[in-house]
Order: sequence, then structure tokens, then C-alpha cells
Amino acid sequence: MSNSADSPGRRPRPRLRPVRLLTLAVFALAGLLFWISFDTARGTNLRSDDSMLRLSDLIQDHSQKNKIQDERNASLRSDVDRLADEDNGSTDADKARVQALEKNAGTKKVAGQGLSVTLTDAPPNATAKIPGVPEPQPNDLVIHQQDLQAVVNALWKGGAKGIKVMDQRLISTSAVRCVGNTLILQGRVYSPPYTVTAVGDRQALTDALNTSPAIQNYLQYVDAYGLGWKVEPRGTMTLPGYSGTVELHYAQPVQP
Repeated sequence: MSNSADSPGRRPRPRLRPVRLLTLAVFALAGLLFWISFDTARGTNLRSDDSMLRLSDLIQDHSQKNKIQDERNASLRSDVDRLADEDNGSTDADKARVQALEKNAGTKKVAGQGLSVTLTDAPPNATAKIPGVPEPQPNDLVIHQQDLQAVVNALWKGGAKGIKVMDQRLISTSAVRCVGNTLILQGRVYSPPYTVTAVGDRQALTDALNTSPAIQNYLQYVDAYGLGWKVEPRGTMTLPGYSGTVELHYAQPVQP
């Protein structure tokens, strides 16, 4: 059999030069990258980070749904309590004891004078306001969980009869948690500024705030970087009762 390169009327196949091989490889890699980008984005704009925007919208949507559900549960619980009180065979002493327990548990409204504390993030372009203080890091300019917790703890120590964070009443199982620069409280999400409201003796509450070491540390950042801090006396007001579930959920060991 004759070699094809020696056959009359046929040219030998040109050999691929290294440069041409490299060019083909680059085009192949570019095509692969374009396909991966398309498969990942699925038609969305990766630069605008739409997936994160959708996640934020989803969180806010669930937070709003939780608020509506809480209000519905509160209405139903009120109806149940009213029906149960109509004829349950309890004596006046029993009813008084139950009412006292409900008041201490935070499930009933509480009224009286008090104060409110508002905490706000510093401006994102804030600089040091005191000579000798280092320029702020991003974490220095936002409200942290320990800042809110310090206010709540001080108000309890000052004898608060009831505390509300934003629009929700706190009870013994309430957890004030911050993720990034957002507050997550009892299934709902809030953004700063954060307001904490307490019913109680105003002077005792103010003294408790002024003597809290954690709050004094926060106030240093207020002076240095412009974090927000505002304490306002409040006249007669009413805090709502806690309307969420009071069932406790806890971990259980796995059965062998």
C-alpha cells in the first residue's frame, strides 16, 4: 500500500505548529469558561449578585409572614384564654395567682413610665473623632449583639417590669441575636436603628445604664467613631404581652 503523502494530486497534511496548538487550546478553554459561567448564572447577572438580593428578599418576606402569624396567634390565644376563664371552676385566689404568674412571665401587657434607648450604626465613612484613636475598622462602626444585650441586661438589673426590643416583648427565653448588621429576634429580622423600651422606675433604670461596664465601653466607641446612643424618658406607656409560643424545644439523644 502506498503512502498517502506520495500519492499524485494530494498534498500532505500540514503539521500543527505549537503556536496553533496553543491558540486552539486557549479558544477551547475560553469556551469552557463561558459555558460554566452560563450554567452557574442561569441567565442572571453575576456582577449584581442577584442571588444575594433574592436571599435578602426571602428573609424579609419570611420575617413579615412571621409577624402576621404572631398577630394571628395572639388573637387566637386571647380567645382561648377568654373561653377558658368563663367557667373553669377556679376560685378567685387561683385566678389571682395565674394572673400574677402571667404578668411575671411577660405574656400580659404592662403599663407605666419608663425610658427608651436607641442604638445606631456609625456612618460608613466615619473617621476617628478623638486625637490618638486609631482609624476605625468596619466592625467598629456597627451595633453588635453584645451592645444590645448590655442594654437589656442593665435595664433588667435596674428593675424593669417589662422590656420591649423594637416591637416585641421579651420573656425569659428570648434571645437577642445579631447576624452581620441585622437583629434576629423571635423569628423576625430588624435593621438598625434598634430601640429598646423598658417600663419601670426611670431613675433606677438610668442609674443601671450609667453604671454598666459594658455600656461604658460602648460609649467610648460613641465618642470615638460616632455610633448612635440616645436615652429618652417616656411617660405612661403600655408594652404588649408576648404573643409567641412558650413551648420549650430541646435536643434529645439519638436512640441506639
